[in-house]
Amino acid sequence: MRIALLSYRSKTHCGGQGVYVRYLSQGLAELGHDVEVLSGQPYPEHLDPRVRLTEVPSLDLYCDDDPFRTPHPREIRDRIDLLEVATMWTAGFPEPRTFSLRAAKLLSARTHDFDVVHDNQCLGYGLLDIARRLPLTATIHHPITRDRAVDLAAAPWRRKPFVRRWYGFLDMQQKVARQIPDLITVSSSSATDIVEDFAVSPEQLNTVPLGVDTTFFRPRNQPRAAGRIVAVASADKPLKGVAHLLKAVARLRHTHDVELRLVAKLESNGPTEKLIAELGIADIVTATAGLSDQQLAELLASADIACIPSLYEGFSLPAVEAMASGTPLVASRAGALPEVVGDCAELVEPGDVDALTQVLGRLLLDRDRLRRMGIAGRRRALEVFSWSAVGAQTVAVYEQAIERHLYRSGTTAAGTSR
Repeated sequence: MRIALLSYRSKTHCGGQGVYVRYLSQGLAELGHDVEVLSGQPYPEHLDPRVRLTEVPSLDLYCDDDPFRTPHPREIRDRIDLLEVATMWTAGFPEPRTFSLRAAKLLSARTHDFDVVHDNQCLGYGLLDIARRLPLTATIHHPITRDRAVDLAAAPWRRKPFVRRWYGFLDMQQKVARQIPDLITVSSSSATDIVEDFAVSPEQLNTVPLGVDTTFFRPRNQPRAAGRIVAVASADKPLKGVAHLLKAVARLRHTHDVELRLVAKLESNGPTEKLIAELGIADIVTATAGLSDQQLAELLASADIACIPSLYEGFSLPAVEAMASGTPLVASRAGALPEVVGDCAELVEPGDVDALTQVLGRLLLDRDRLRRMGIAGRRRALEVFSWSAVGAQTVAVYEQAIERHLYRSGTTAAGTSR
């Protein structure tokens, strides 16, 4: 097949959209398909050489070096650019909508280049124009309504109107999702939540779990660092529950030789930095961003425990990568996490600092239990999660979307002729 894979932003970090785009496109290429990634900024890194990249430039208003920047008037090229900057200036998040409009414009001139289009959780209005021309499917990792609910609960009352405005794109995503007959999601838990929050039909959803490169994420020969806990998360997002982990580590330090390695970029003087200072644990907490794949794999394999303290997860690639690394997991009993980890992790109620402290402390003293958990997690990663299997299951959804599109087109043609 000739596949157009759309990604409105493809920043490569563990659990991010860039990881999905990178490894799914590689898995599809390995199956012999022709894959072209169409992405907005930040563009994907380290794509498979067989995968082509077409850049779909935006105004890049959220670049790391100058977030929420004001573009120069000479940068404004068309009405889509005007919509993008106007939405940002009014506290909204424009990228899903504006990327979809740019992608639709680009694909309108390349209808004969592709057999199917696959959107990665953009769900913008432009997809409806694409669907009139080409078979279309879309991946919804989880409904972002869950992020909005957690962010609203954590925001002071003065900030709540701005949080609601930021998530204004959700109304569009709900409307567009209901009009795409062939959707992909990554867990049965996410499927249930999408049906509930987006009011799509269960028959629209195809569950295809994510994968992991088990030759890259693997146990290493080096001994693990005693007492090291690793967490891979967007630490300043309340949804990820990092504050609860920090409080647990602050308690553990009085009885255990413990250190926490956060794989995250912390907002300067943001909530996580402030909490680390308030708890007095800056000497045992290290936050690192921009790790290479090799560095991330080695860090995961060096830890005694990996922790996923999220309040909600639609899947959690970091959990699968930790299991593949043979690293024991402590995770929240939230969203899809129990489904993903099976019986290979210790589960605690989300937000329960007491339970999290107790479980981490008990495991740090039980080397035999840690060893057995690591072996079980590695076995599960090998047996259940692989990108080649993900690619094959995704292609089955493509075939379904193509058949449906051909049927609709044939019906339309017949109706016109009559």
